[in-house]
Amino acid sequence: MPAPLAPLAWTALRIGAVAAGAYYVGRRTRQAPKHIWRERALDDAPEGLEVTTQRAPDEANAHAAARLKRTIRLGRGPGVEVDITTLGRVRFRRVD
Repeated sequence: MPAPLAPLAWTALRIGAVAAGAYYVGRRTRQAPKHIWRERALDDAPEGLEVTTQRAPDEANAHAAARLKRTIRLGRGPGVEVDITTLGRVRFRRVD
């Protein structure tokens, strides 16, 4: 009985395309010094999801911050701390 290779080929092609894209982006990024004020803003974000809104006559803002901080250990050895933080802003302003 022949094995269906078409679904496997498409899956391998998609995974290869994602890997090639990640490799390309990784090679094109440049090293930059750390900005202390950015690091501080990310460290000060609370864990979980926080959304705030502000409304003014000419402008409306929505700010969002999300943080997930976990420690992953395999067995009793050393672990890896994963800290994912994101900040976002959406602003609508009336322009005449």
